Amino acid sequence: MKSPLKRAIWVVAYGLVLIAPVLIMVLAPRPAARQFWRDAAVAIGYVGFALMGVQLIPTGRLPFLTDLFALDAIYKVHHRLSRIAFFMVLAHPVLLIVQNPYNLVALNLLSAPWKLRAGPIALISLVLLIATSVWRQWLRLKYEVWRVLHNVFTAGVIGASMYHIHTVGYFTALPLQRALWIAYGVVWAGITLYVRAAKPLMLLRKPYRVSEVIAERGNTWSLVLEPDGHPGHDFRSGQVAWLSTGRTPFTFAENPFSYASSEHHPGRISFAIRELGDWTGKVGALEKGARVFVDGPYGTFDMEDHPGEGYVFIAGGIGAAPVMSMLRTLDDCGDRQPLTFFYGNPTWESITFREELEAMKERLNLKLVHVLERPPEGWEGETGYITKDVLGRHVPFDLPNSVYFICGPLPMIRGVTRALHALKVPRAHCHAEQYEMA
Repeated sequence: MKSPLKRAIWVVAYGLVLIAPVLIMVLAPRPAARQFWRDAAVAIGYVGFALMGVQLIPTGRLPFLTDLFALDAIYKVHHRLSRIAFFMVLAHPVLLIVQNPYNLVALNLLSAPWKLRAGPIALISLVLLIATSVWRQWLRLKYEVWRVLHNVFTAGVIGASMYHIHTVGYFTALPLQRALWIAYGVVWAGITLYVRAAKPLMLLRKPYRVSEVIAERGNTWSLVLEPDGHPGHDFRSGQVAWLSTGRTPFTFAENPFSYASSEHHPGRISFAIRELGDWTGKVGALEKGARVFVDGPYGTFDMEDHPGEGYVFIAGGIGAAPVMSMLRTLDDCGDRQPLTFFYGNPTWESITFREELEAMKERLNLKLVHVLERPPEGWEGETGYITKDVLGRHVPFDLPNSVYFICGPLPMIRGVTRALHALKVPRAHCHAEQYEMA
């Protein structure tokens, strides 16, 4: 189990990093006082920009954080804090203009001094960063294109903001404030170098080769990989890795997938990948021996972090991938604890791993509940979606210490989570992971 104390320490440290510029403004020796709203605008801008900058820390996939916090929770917090940061950064020029309309001169990108132009350039970069992320699907941006744009706009926000802060130089004239922003810049540059240079170099030394590409039901491929010149790596069933193909891992074209194989066979790992467009549509064409780079494992969506007396798995579509990893791991152990798997799919023919799951029922103490949106004629099982009524008919209420793992599309996760809470399943027993994290 991960230490709640360690999590709390990191959360407190995260908060202190955000408010440190304001603390220095208030507590340290300061320049001559100015109008309150002018200094308030600066303080809000400082916190907003610091909030944007520290987003590099959780999304850098740093092991000491991904081992403590659920991966999808990290990304949810990242999305929410980025929106908050946007409004705080936007409030900075608005307050300055309201306080003194002459400050509108900074918005003239043709004639304003560069130290002032940098502010609007950073804001424009931030607007583009947020817009392309929130409306990526509406804009029909391919994942790889979005990754490139995301990094370009992020560099624009941080670079222009740092230039603006240091060249305007009112509060950064204070040695402590200047040292703080220099430290921020060093940390952000270090994380960028780690993600874009150090990590790919490490992956380059430990490539994988395609062993098999197995066609599964439901437009899904099982991509089976074996280590090339190294023993492989350990992982926990249910964790996630980022995959990239080609001659080098120095690429933006990397995609997250859950491990689908047993954790007891690190020398032969597999991922279940459904054809959903972009890179996933090319998986079936990968040839045996093709090089693949595996950046992982990450996340806490696993049985080791959430032990229980029996497990209930609830998945929709390809959300079954981490569940299969857990079931295969339990199967390898000869485990006999009670297991229940609710598996939602459109049709009987689209059920990925259907035959393997049926075979597992003979070896595991597994109750399999298929829920079909469009069942075949004569179907006597559950139909529609995984609702409160469906769960109520099959959840093992006689096992109060069961742990629930939920994985699938976000609407399904929300509906199932609400249904479990309505059925009085303790929130602490429910663990969800949205597999569309990008």
